Amino acid sequence: MSNSLCSSSEKLEDQLIQAIAQKGDVRNFPAKAIIINEGDFSDSLYIILSGKIKVYAANESGKEVIFNVHSAGDYIGEMSLDGEPRSASAVTMEPTSCSVVSAAHLREFIALHPDFATHLIFKLIRRARVASNNLKSLALLDVYGRIARLLLELAEPDGDVMIIKQKLTHQDIADRVGSSREMVTRILKDLTAGGYLSIEEKFITVHKKPPAGW
Repeated sequence: MSNSLCSSSEKLEDQLIQAIAQKGDVRNFPAKAIIINEGDFSDSLYIILSGKIKVYAANESGKEVIFNVHSAGDYIGEMSLDGEPRSASAVTMEPTSCSVVSAAHLREFIALHPDFATHLIFKLIRRARVASNNLKSLALLDVYGRIARLLLELAEPDGDVMIIKQKLTHQDIADRVGSSREMVTRILKDLTAGGYLSIEEKFITVHKKPPAGW
């Protein structure tokens, strides 16, 4: 796709998100506020106006797996349209503002703006693809492979290096790759010693692609 078509698509997406956000009620949440509980029967769409939200699942002992982290311009809760219970929980990572749109208003908006239905379908396809890749990663890669994959997915080009702009603790990484914090610490220490990474104030810089095996 050409740059002009990509730009037009992104502009349309931004316009649609802004338009649907106007249909909801703006709510402000403090950091660490649980706004969605797995298993709940609720049907609202949360459009993030500012801040960050972590989507995760946890067991009774408190062990977590993180599915994704979303920021301003994105939305969560779209899977509730099928009327089933929430499939994951969501918690704010910092003070966050959302437009909360009811399922009824969302359906009305989709009827009036078919382009948003297409956008929603592609969003669901992308998230299903991410879930599929994560499942393959858990089944086929060892812990090192999953960590290396996550770092490269999150890193963004910045000159001659790649930078992960979101702050990540070792526990955050462990929760996202299904490992222990101690194992993550060992692997990051080795990658840092090898010159592949540098870590400062929880920001990670990738200087070169990590090796295929550890």
